[in-house]
Amino acid sequence: MSQKFQVSGMSCNHCVTAVQNAVQAVDPKAQVTVDLETGHVDVLSTQPRQDLALAIENAGYRVD
Repeated sequence: MSQKFQVSGMSCNHCVTAVQNAVQAVDPKAQVTVDLETGHVDVLSTQPRQDLALAIENAGYRVD
């Protein structure tokens, strides 16, 4: 299932990697695409949305 998140607080490629790693810690098979300029994060995963959002927030970013 494709899920879209608006994430704030990302400013560099390290942030992109941190968000990708956070999502993949919840679902190692997840496909994560991050658009740093817009803050859009697209995730292809079967995990619940709230679990993915919590992982991103625990990595230090805000999910709007």
